[in-house]
Amino acid sequence: MNEVSPSAAAQSIRDGDTIAITGNGGGMLEADEIFAAIEERFLATGHPRDLVLVHALGVGDGKVRGVNRFAHEGMVRRVIGGHWSWSPRMQKLASDNLIEAFTLPSGVVSLLLREAGAHRPGLVTRVGLNTVYDPRFGGGAANEAARAAGPVSEIVTLGGEDYIRYLPIRPDIAIVRGTYCDEQGNISCAEEAGDLDANAVALSAKNTGGRVLAQVREKRESRECLARLVQIPGVLVDQIVIAPNQPQTHAGGYEPGLAGLPGSGKALGATFEGLSLPRGARAIIARRAANEIHAGQSVNFGYGIPGGIAAILAEQARLDEIWLTVEQGIHNGQLIDGALFGAAAFPSAIMRSTDQFDYYSGGGVDIAFLGAGEIDALGNVNVSRLGQDVVGPGGFVDISQGAQAVVFCSTFEASGLAVRCSGGRLAIERDGRVPKFVEHVREVTFSGPAALRQEKPITYVTERAVFRLMPGGLTLVEIAPGIDLQRQVLDRMA
Repeated sequence: MNEVSPSAAAQSIRDGDTIAITGNGGGMLEADEIFAAIEERFLATGHPRDLVLVHALGVGDGKVRGVNRFAHEGMVRRVIGGHWSWSPRMQKLASDNLIEAFTLPSGVVSLLLREAGAHRPGLVTRVGLNTVYDPRFGGGAANEAARAAGPVSEIVTLGGEDYIRYLPIRPDIAIVRGTYCDEQGNISCAEEAGDLDANAVALSAKNTGGRVLAQVREKRESRECLARLVQIPGVLVDQIVIAPNQPQTHAGGYEPGLAGLPGSGKALGATFEGLSLPRGARAIIARRAANEIHAGQSVNFGYGIPGGIAAILAEQARLDEIWLTVEQGIHNGQLIDGALFGAAAFPSAIMRSTDQFDYYSGGGVDIAFLGAGEIDALGNVNVSRLGQDVVGPGGFVDISQGAQAVVFCSTFEASGLAVRCSGGRLAIERDGRVPKFVEHVREVTFSGPAALRQEKPITYVTERAVFRLMPGGLTLVEIAPGIDLQRQVLDRMA
């Protein structure tokens, strides 16, 4: 293990390298000093160029950090990403067909890297079957350049059943982050808001002949580094960058509560968005969706409208009745909403996201609450491509296919919708300009027919109506008091 400067770490990257990174929106485990140095080198010299970038979760701030650092024409030729929304610049390169843009389920990306590190022949899984990630229906190719480049997966048949084999990814470089390291290069994430897939990312490069670059806040003596708190052993690490000003998240500083450590938590209310109850249509949807939860269930909440349900349960003194998880590896605690979704104040456990995705894929979640961008008559849902933007599914596919039941939470329309609730009756003050209930979804991120074959309970909750998936297709089962069935529901959907 060598201690180097950010610029020296950037100098070690060659043209054409495949780079795997860890991180999550809001700055969790984001090695941004290394990213910034790579960007600075490219802007000054035009190198490194033609990179392949691999990331499971969304990484960045929607402006300049994270994946945005790589979003320059010529710097990358291919991106395989689980979630793209935190990098509008990379989305633009994808829509302009200047890179090969692939989206894959976040759990697939993380587990595929773990499989590469173990020298197994890719990832064989049912996750993605019958969706846009199925190689028979696009295989995650998100633009013409990706479609021309060829598939990243194939269908294999085992025991008479179809599976997807996602082809191996063998990174030349892994970029990871922790809180501190010791003299041997052992890295601990003890004061971070999550462990994510840092170990899998490091393993994928090291065991396939690549190198691992790590960023940490400080170096400590070995006796101050407890073995039980090491997430990445030093044998996997080649270079370490010490970044004394490294923040825990984009909110800045270090809040012990986000790492599950003892602390006052006084800063949480002032620092983090979304700890208050949701408002408007989002509150109506969250309250109705919360009625689908029963005591004792294992529950997952996705990003967006579902993220507000936890606050509703807390208000109703029901949060302690369930076991709450999110894909970043968090169990229980006070879920953070908004830009820092994926973290929690005072969680009861923080697991590797690879372990969390194993739990999801194996059916451990009783009920999952997820967003929806488009819904069609067959019960299909699209969250992975909205408008012209490549969005990606995040953990949506892994979770929705594995959960025992799913509740999709969405406004009935988008863009401009305004509602008011008074005296227990809902009034639509302004219609949305973009319909969400369409003839055919643009991409199938969730397959309604596949869920029907599994006899999985599927519910769709909006502010004005509730639907369930039945053998005849999407079926209206409930409308809100004050809503006109014909004029405000049926006439405003395909």
